[in-house]
Order: sequence, then structure tokens, then C-alpha cells
Amino acid sequence: RLSCIRNNVWLACCGVVSAGLAVLSSFGLMLFCGEPFVVTVANAPFLILGVGVDDMFIMIASWEQSSRKKEKSNVKSLLAETYSEAALSVTITTLTDVLAFFIGTWTAFPSVRSFCLYTGTAFVFCYIYTMTFFGAILVLNHKREEGNRHWLTCMRVRVDKDQAENSCLYNACCIGSCSRQSSEPEGEHPMSIFFKKYYGPFVTNKWVKVLVVLLYGTYLGGSVYGCTQIREGIDLRNLANDDSYVIPYYDDDEKYFSTYGPRVMVVITESVDYWNETVRHGIESCAQNLE
Repeated sequence: RLSCIRNNVWLACCGVVSAGLAVLSSFGLMLFCGEPFVVTVANAPFLILGVGVDDMFIMIASWEQSSRKKEKSNVKSLLAETYSEAALSVTITTLTDVLAFFIGTWTAFPSVRSFCLYTGTAFVFCYIYTMTFFGAILVLNHKREEGNRHWLTCMRVRVDKDQAENSCLYNACCIGSCSRQSSEPEGEHPMSIFFKKYYGPFVTNKWVKVLVVLLYGTYLGGSVYGCTQIREGIDLRNLANDDSYVIPYYDDDEKYFSTYGPRVMVVITESVDYWNETVRHGIESCAQNLE
């Protein structure tokens, strides 16, 4: 927003901080419990940041709707209604994410198991911080707005009735007449107006409903067909860059040596006196017999 009072830059920054705290808490807990840290776990913060910012937007949107409906309500009732609107969707998304990653801990690959364990725990902490830390930030930001304080400096901003003499930049940065007041209620966000007046009626049209059902049926059929075409295994070429020397190596290996089958290796699990010539002859004789 252009208003120096209604601007929520610090609120958005605190939402990112909340996701960062979740990452630090989960990583610290897992390392304290002795869970090994593998390189794939370094990708987890990006997932947590995406989910944390999404939860932040849901909380802010619910707070704004509650504030518009109850201009004179106290902070407790506003926060209670915000949680009643936002907590359900945040809880459901968190539960599905946590369940998905904790199921992934059953895999036989240690690196994947560590990644799923770190990420699933981070989602739990992200939910906790969103419901506690970020809720408190919403209340503090609301008190700042009620006190007519600047979004950056938190200093009180004067209310200038005559804005025509000032430049637009000065009015946006230094004058607090755009803050929410009883005589000047804030209008709805343009995005909310778009979904309410245009997108919603369009989607609920009966012909659009039929089209959506047909598109979903097509998508479902394609998905079922795709599942029947899945092949188990992994092509090692896909793990390298297109210009890597590994790709022609695997091409030549498949072209010239695939008929020989996999290599067979023999491991001697006991201590062997390799200095003894008799022992060496015995090993060579064993290798010849296997060949």
C-alpha cells in the first residue's frame, strides 16, 4: 500500500523470519538428536519458506477481513476471528505436508530418509510459529496502525487535512490521513473484488461447470494412462548435465558392454596373509574357478 500507516512491509518480513525460525528449530532439534545432515537437506529451507509465506498471506487476509467487518472490535475478538478463519486451512495444509514427508521416512535410502525427517519436522515448527509468533506480530502491527505510527520508523505521523499543497510522494510517505479511521473506512482489495464480482460468477455458471468436469475427466484419464507407463528404475544419464562426459560414457557402455551383464566382484571377509605365496595362488585359483 502507498499509505505510510497501512504499509505492511515489516509484517511480511516477520512472516519470512517465522519460516526461518522454523528451519533453525527443526535443524537444531534433528542435529541434537543425532540425525545425520546430508546435502539434500539443504533444499528443505526453500520448501519451508514457500509454505510459511503462504500461511502468512492466509493469516493477513483473514485479519483484514475481520478488521473490515468489525471496525470497533477489540484486539482479542479480531485475533479470535482471524484464527477461526485461517487456522483451519493452515492446519489442513500442514497436516498433509507433515504426513507426506513422515511417510517418506520409511524409504530405504538414508539420504531421502534424512531429508524427509528434517523437512517434516520443519513443517511442524512452521505451524507452531505461524500460530504463535506471527499472530503476536499481527497484534503489534494493529496497535501500530491504531497509534497512527509510520510503518518504517514507528513514529507518530501527523494528519494533514490539506493534501493538495503537498506532492504525492510526500503525502504517501509522511502523512497519515490514509490510515483506517471511522470516518474513512478502507475499501476492499482489488484482488478480492475481482474474485468476488468476476471470477466467482464465471466459475459458478452451469456451462463452465460442465467444461470443468470434462477437463477434469480428461486430466484423470491422462493421469491413469501415465501411471500405466511408469517404469521403475533410474537412468543415470538424467543425473548429469547435457554436455557432461558421463553421458557418452553410459552410451558407449550400453552399446558395447551391455551384453556381458553386470560386473561380479568377490570379497574376502577374513584377514589374509597376502605375503604368503601359497595364499596368493589359492586366491588366483579361486578367481579362475569362478571365471
